[in-house]
Amino acid sequence: MTTNDTPRLAIIGGGPAGLMAAEAACAAGVAVDLYDAMGSVGRKFLLAGKGGLNLTHGEPFARFVERYGERRGEIARWLRAFDAEALRAWARGLGVETFVGSSGRVFPADMKAAPLLRRWLHRLRTDGVAFHMHHRWLGWQDDGALRFATPDGECLVAADAVVLALGGASWPKLGSDGAWLAPLHAAGIDIAPLQSANCGFEIAWSEHLRTRFAGAPLKAVTAHWTDRHGAAQARQGECVLSEYGIEGSLVYAIGAELRERIVQDGEALLRLDLAPGLPQGALAERLAAPRGKHSLGDWLRRRAHLDAAKCALVFEGADKAALADPSALAARIKALPLRLRAPRPLAEAISTAGGVRLEALDEQLMLRARPGTFCAGEMLDWEAPTGGYLLTACFASGLLVGRGAAQWLQRQAGI
Repeated sequence: MTTNDTPRLAIIGGGPAGLMAAEAACAAGVAVDLYDAMGSVGRKFLLAGKGGLNLTHGEPFARFVERYGERRGEIARWLRAFDAEALRAWARGLGVETFVGSSGRVFPADMKAAPLLRRWLHRLRTDGVAFHMHHRWLGWQDDGALRFATPDGECLVAADAVVLALGGASWPKLGSDGAWLAPLHAAGIDIAPLQSANCGFEIAWSEHLRTRFAGAPLKAVTAHWTDRHGAAQARQGECVLSEYGIEGSLVYAIGAELRERIVQDGEALLRLDLAPGLPQGALAERLAAPRGKHSLGDWLRRRAHLDAAKCALVFEGADKAALADPSALAARIKALPLRLRAPRPLAEAISTAGGVRLEALDEQLMLRARPGTFCAGEMLDWEAPTGGYLLTACFASGLLVGRGAAQWLQRQAGI
């Protein structure tokens, strides 16, 4: 223990997980020092709020936890202590009301992140959290002291316990650069390789499609794919054509499966139903009607209700004979093949998959190999689609480690 009678907890990382850990530890009577490499905390949180801060989602708990894929069992335990309703109540306690949008996503009433963050930081400072900016964590010294690079040179900090909440490796300009990998690897911590999550995927578009339709939305489409277990899957939603390929909420929701297929097979085959409300047979009958002087593009807009971007996809790499055959054309519209070659780089991704394996942590998210050191947030090996699921689990993991670190410190002190 340090010489101060009050146990001191060092939290490294000022995102939602680190800030929530600070709040929970303070509430338990622990003195908290929070360190961050940047000049201010919550930068990625603020960026997430630029288009309207999607705090969480309003769907039932059982469906909510399914969004976490293979890690849903572990994350369900975090969420039982701090679920979507608890997060909304927490925001209300800061004077920020929320509402459920038409998609089920939950937003602050003013749609902004900055007012919530300002109020939160004011409360944390009032509660005694000490903030130390421009402190980049370098790892541990042999005696266990924390090493930080600062504008005034390297400094050492002794702490009674540590929470690492250093984010993943997406958006490195905002502080989540994955630099923590080296010291944790050196400490023998089991880490799953970091990969892009909630990102776009690359497709070899023609110059015409790339230059004419980049940024065009694809609304009301259904994606069909085969998952890693060989089972056929389908999901309806929206996505966006990009210069490099395809992105958007539908792609993000199934990105983990697509990424695994690319690792396994070298590519992922995604089939898009561009007219999900129209059965294939009925569509073929519509397209078989005499076209007269209408161009094929105009005919597709009239008979299949396809917009210009969807028509461009139908024409992309198509066989002329297939375009001339109404049955073959209908089959193409209902199952347009897209070959995804690779996910976009980590620096462009919204979030990160991989990280400290949950098996390396106990139920309080303390490193088994390094007692007194806890990990939270996106640096852990889990992922979720956009829609509020990422933020909710980050908050919940922060609450868990804040409480866990306080309990551990109290046990060490014999309290």
